[in-house]
Amino acid sequence: MPSTLTAGAIVPTVDLVARAPKDTDYVVVGVTGSSEQPTLVGVPSEVDKASPAPLAQIARDLGAKPEAGKVCILPRFGSQLVAVGLGIDELTPEQLRRSCGNALREIAGRAGDSSLHVVLSLETAESELVRAAIEGAVLGAYTFTKVGSQPKRPIEKISVVTSLGGAPAKQAVADALAISQAVLVAREWINAPANLLYPESFADEVRQITKGTKLEVEVLDEKQLAKEGYGGIMAVGGGSERAPRLVRVEHKPRGAKNHLVLVGKGITFDTGGLNLKPADGMYTMKCDMSGAAAVLAATRAIAELGLSVHVTTYASMAENMPSGSSYRPSDVITMYGGTTVENVNSDAEGRIVMADALARSQADKPDLVVDVATLTGACMVALGNRIAGLMSSDDATADILLDAAETAGEDFWQLPIPEHIRKGLESKVADLKSSGSRMGGAMAAAAFLQHFVGEDTAWAHLDIAGPAFNDEAPYDYVPTGGTGHAVRTLVELARSLQD
Repeated sequence: MPSTLTAGAIVPTVDLVARAPKDTDYVVVGVTGSSEQPTLVGVPSEVDKASPAPLAQIARDLGAKPEAGKVCILPRFGSQLVAVGLGIDELTPEQLRRSCGNALREIAGRAGDSSLHVVLSLETAESELVRAAIEGAVLGAYTFTKVGSQPKRPIEKISVVTSLGGAPAKQAVADALAISQAVLVAREWINAPANLLYPESFADEVRQITKGTKLEVEVLDEKQLAKEGYGGIMAVGGGSERAPRLVRVEHKPRGAKNHLVLVGKGITFDTGGLNLKPADGMYTMKCDMSGAAAVLAATRAIAELGLSVHVTTYASMAENMPSGSSYRPSDVITMYGGTTVENVNSDAEGRIVMADALARSQADKPDLVVDVATLTGACMVALGNRIAGLMSSDDATADILLDAAETAGEDFWQLPIPEHIRKGLESKVADLKSSGSRMGGAMAAAAFLQHFVGEDTAWAHLDIAGPAFNDEAPYDYVPTGGTGHAVRTLVELARSLQD
């Protein structure tokens, strides 16, 4: 599956075993109980026998804690033990995902030039917990390969000690690997520099990762976009020498009844256009295509898992650059379908390119439309860097998305779209303005997007501006750089829509 720019998205080999093998580099065990009296979970019997003193006592003396994600390296008695806190409450899939992510991130950091074999011995038996452990481990072990270097896997193999067997075991592994690899592909795309990932090369990447699948791919270049009336994408992409693209990917399994449309923002670099960003605000803007990365990677995973739901995915790709051919504040743009838009701010370009795709998607007669974008700084101000915003056509639709996000372990918070925010988009020279007041900016952006979706169509908007890119220290299974946020939620959403 990995393509030219996603060579680092190769997942480790994963197997399920009844007991920890002896020829392994690290064994991850759990810590439960209390801080004063920690209890170790999953210690192999031969390791326990080789210890000169009770391992729980050694672990306590070395600072092992039951707090979720707390990592402690224990002395080597045969295999090197890594004790990770599993929490003091009932173990949830997300809690386990984070604990395994912390443990594997610590181990990967110690790998050096080696490729390690790690065992997860945490007494997990339920399929949801086995899957979560694998996902957390794979995502936590991820490291981005420097441009020009050979990809390296610090973790070569992961073995999970479990009593789970048969079809549930195979399905848990298949689910975890397909979803994890999709997240890693999204991370690789997001981390790629904008001189390597731009609309044309991004479209080529999509062709690469869909080879050998039944996914149908259509790419519209600048000539086709102009001919067919995609005024929004053409306006935003008009200031760059790198021409825009619209990518359409379709997964249409036989017998599927529900039709899900996904739309992703694919601004491969955002300078702000003529409303130029300050230098500090521009440096990480290679990540402004995270929405497109999420919907495309998720669609590949949905197809790989054979989920019985019809999915049509659009990725609006453009580079927002200042030049003599850039679109201007106060320009009136004629969008796909004929709606006219007064451009207020050329740095609010994401909603412009996505509106074209949303308008086009209505011809597909979807049951549900979900768009994903690093859309507004306002959403980050409201919810911080780790929680994404969710706005929707109705509460029932929001609940479907929130349920999928909870299952996936990703954080979203619902925001409203009040009527007074909608009225703020009224224009004196066009059908509507692209932006309203600075106040409530995330809700205004959502109100603009909803204008391009049919009144009777269920719709949700995911503003992932905060959690899509982590420019601080890594935590849990989240690395520094691109995170792949929303991929797991979209896959779970598709799973929930199966007949």
